[in-house]
Amino acid sequence: MAAIKTTNVEALGKPLGQYSHMTRVKASEFLFIAGMLAADQAGGVVGKDDFDTQCVQVFRNIAAALESAGAGWRNVVEFTTYLVHSQDIARFMAFRLREFPKMFPDGIYPPNTLLIVDRLVQEPYLIEVQTVAAI
Repeated sequence: MAAIKTTNVEALGKPLGQYSHMTRVKASEFLFIAGMLAADQAGGVVGKDDFDTQCVQVFRNIAAALESAGAGWRNVVEFTTYLVHSQDIARFMAFRLREFPKMFPDGIYPPNTLLIVDRLVQEPYLIEVQTVAAI
């Protein structure tokens, strides 16, 4: 089992959301999960034009990838999030406020870098989340 220690650096101040400044990891194996989109098993878009529905599907897909390797949310050491619209930042933060306490019940959240991009691989996608986990 990986030794994962997530911390906040006092000199950096309080994080601006549900994330931590850094994670220190000693692990025998890492999982690098490609950016997950709001796609169903058949490759169809879930929640076209519905950011919240897309968030739910993206994190459902990440959970499935983690589970396939015998891992879970406790193994996540970093997220990188890509949004197409800056107007969705508040919706993303609200999703995290609502869902992250269920996913990370200890209240310790992995680092997350949030980027706004011109578009994702296909127009209907509004969010993509890349994940690194340690096992």
